[in-house]
Amino acid sequence: MHSHSFKPGQPQRGVAMVEFAIALPLLLLLLLGIAEFGRMLYQYNSLLQASRDAGRFVAGKAWNTTLGQVVLTSDLLTQTVNLAVYGLPNDPGCDVEVAGCAVVTGLSAADVQVTSVGTEHVQVSINFTFRPVIGTGLPALIGDAIPLNFPLVATTVMRGL
Repeated sequence: MHSHSFKPGQPQRGVAMVEFAIALPLLLLLLLGIAEFGRMLYQYNSLLQASRDAGRFVAGKAWNTTLGQVVLTSDLLTQTVNLAVYGLPNDPGCDVEVAGCAVVTGLSAADVQVTSVGTEHVQVSINFTFRPVIGTGLPALIGDAIPLNFPLVATTVMRGL
């Protein structure tokens, strides 16, 4: 049996560069996917905290001791929505798309619903569509593109105090 030995470095030159070129797009896609997932979790956590803060606010102010039930006035609803969107009960008067203005960039008052559940509870629900930075969809080989936008829903129900 003959053992064949290769000359060191001659026939294998450039193989590492080819392997790196093949693996790099997959590694970058994995890295971007992990970053987008982390961003989505951060936005969901921010929405959940905004929903809890707004729920706590409206639960403390909506209870009518005379009637013995929750009463949602239009002024209280506006303050609650502003608290959920901006973090303040009063409208700060800034554009929602401006970074740092809203709790989550792109969140608007239309995404927040404040309702009473029965006579003793209030519910604050935030419906927000997550939009990845990398695009709205993945191209498919056959058929339509795979959408990457999906809804984030944060709901809090609290008893009136």
